[in-house]
Amino acid sequence: MLFRSRGTVTTDNDLSFDMNVTNNFKCTPTGNGALTFTNITAGQSGFVLLVNGSNYTISAAATTKVAAGALSTISATGTYLLSYFSDGTNVYVVNSAALS
Repeated sequence: MLFRSRGTVTTDNDLSFDMNVTNNFKCTPTGNGALTFTNITAGQSGFVLLVNGSNYTISAAATTKVAAGALSTISATGTYLLSYFSDGTNVYVVNSAALS
């Protein structure tokens, strides 16, 4: 038996992603902000398509675990694919390089 799961894509441009809404997000921030996840759910994973249009500085909330180098990368103008996994307490994020 084959099972398929598709999450909807929710546009959320404030860098705060509610895990109760969906598991996939698209974000085009309009200023500096902190990468934040709310309603953290154990076992949830997904993606954030981040379109940084103007070198906006991206930081991370205390419960968002991401390499410092990743924050420098995604703070530069470009389009990035972020993937995440939650253990119920924290959300672990990795990023792509800028996509063209």
